[in-house]
Amino acid sequence: MIVLSLAEIADVVGGRLHRADPGAQVTGSVEFDTRKLTPGGLFVALPGEKVDGHDFAAQAVEAGAVAVLAAREVDAPAIVVPPPAPGEAHERSVALTGDKDGSGAAVLAALAKLARFVVQRLAEGNLTVVGVTGSSGKTSTKDVIAQLLEPLGPTVAPPGSFNNELGHPWTALRADAQTRHLVLELSARGPGHIAHLAEIAPPKIGVVLNVGTAHVGEFGSREGIAKTKGELVEALPEDGVAVLNLDDPLVAAMASRTKARVVYVGETPSAQIRAENITLDDEARASFRLITPAGEADVKLPLHGEHHVGNALSAAAVALELGATPDEIATRLSGLERRSARRMEVVTRPDGVTILNDSFNANPESMRAGLKALAAMTRESGRRSWAVLGVMGELGADAVTAHDEIGRLVVRLNIAKLVVIGPEAAAMHQGAFQEGSWGEESTLVPDVEAAIAVLHDQLRPGDVVLVKASKAAGLWRVAEALLEPRETSPESSTERSNGGDA
Repeated sequence: MIVLSLAEIADVVGGRLHRADPGAQVTGSVEFDTRKLTPGGLFVALPGEKVDGHDFAAQAVEAGAVAVLAAREVDAPAIVVPPPAPGEAHERSVALTGDKDGSGAAVLAALAKLARFVVQRLAEGNLTVVGVTGSSGKTSTKDVIAQLLEPLGPTVAPPGSFNNELGHPWTALRADAQTRHLVLELSARGPGHIAHLAEIAPPKIGVVLNVGTAHVGEFGSREGIAKTKGELVEALPEDGVAVLNLDDPLVAAMASRTKARVVYVGETPSAQIRAENITLDDEARASFRLITPAGEADVKLPLHGEHHVGNALSAAAVALELGATPDEIATRLSGLERRSARRMEVVTRPDGVTILNDSFNANPESMRAGLKALAAMTRESGRRSWAVLGVMGELGADAVTAHDEIGRLVVRLNIAKLVVIGPEAAAMHQGAFQEGSWGEESTLVPDVEAAIAVLHDQLRPGDVVLVKASKAAGLWRVAEALLEPRETSPESSTERSNGGDA
């Protein structure tokens, strides 16, 4: 963050000083976790369901904070902010922080004002804000964009999926006078959410990846989702750039909603940035010819799954706009590292069992992508494939149909074993049965512990296991259990070495 005095911050957020020196300066980071405070920082006192940050004000100052951004007076130097106007902001803060009295809404509104002020000040210099949205792939694409831009100048991007009314301004406030690129991921739980985030940190470049069915229960339809995702390109200035996926008609149609210049990406021949001659190796890693107006280059992605090709094209378009050459982009794409946990995190055990931990979240589109990657990794090698799947949340009236379709897809992709976890996902098991999985190929278990027991009992060396569900299902516990060292008896070791299913 840029250096600001407490008086300046109070003026920006519309607050008043309490027991604070107006001239004291915030020179460190802005944090809502006292454990992460640095000397000269600002502590954000957020309420929650179990703890209230206001109760840690004195502790925050002891840890180095200059002051506390608070909704009420505390036992420490503070900037006390007024409650926001009643409305949706309060409802969103309750969903995020669990508070009931509006204090969370007050602090989040102040944090947003501070982030907007800082970003606008930095944008007067050399800062470019890049926003990314879509129904799936946002986090992976944000990570790829950041890695392509880092050689071009100091770059700030959020850790993981820090993409809401808290994570968005928190990330923006990591930028300082040296930052050249601020890469932000924008999520939405309803109309107007992306527009609000775009107001906090106005983007110069906006990327829309796809319009799927994630959160369709809240939006009502894919068209409703598209309307909200398009709020990003509506926020772009005339001298901005909208990077749109031409392979998705609902995304391509957003070109009419922006004042910015449009750059199309995809496999469609008319896309300015496109991939040709896509092939997959035996671990579902894609290679392709990158085609751009500035030249061509060969790319070999180290990420697992063909769906990463589209993400890479969007990232390439951003990097081209900001000065990278096609050869530089291809080299960096071929050397990518996975930065966010539980997203196609591939680990092979000493016995040759490979775990594809994609358990951070799921929707029908990302579930299909994960299953196709699993099938590609086992099709030629002959290794036995397992899909360990749980519920996909927030699908509304389409939930049963969507889960049924995934179960059928498992059978069509010739995946050997399906373990469905929990009654909410039971339609996957039923769909697999209806599609032709009549033996023991598909198993419905009540919970994570039961799934772990099945896998411990039946996994054989060389098997490949995909673990995927919506975040609330907590299926990363399955992946973690499979990677923990286990003591086995001589009898069980013999059975497994002989290939028994137990």
